[in-house]
Amino acid sequence: MPYMRTHLTSVRLPTDTLAKLDRLAAALDRTRSWVIGEAVSRYVDYEEWFAAAVAEGTEAADRGDVVPHAQAIKRLRRKIASVRPR
Repeated sequence: MPYMRTHLTSVRLPTDTLAKLDRLAAALDRTRSWVIGEAVSRYVDYEEWFAAAVAEGTEAADRGDVVPHAQAIKRLRRKIASVRPR
């Protein structure tokens, strides 16, 4: 992976969270900074994806591209019945 420019920031954490973070870093043989960077990166990626999915859904609803409630329930019941053990 090519060198990625980084920037220093700080965060305040509760003592118990910091202790868990340090245990995880030790278990992974990584630095506290690395674990925090990974966690923040994954969180930001997920939140970006989620916001885009919500916007896509909202746009679809605004266009009227939705499934009526009764039809959705019918589909779900069929799906549940198809995977339920007999």
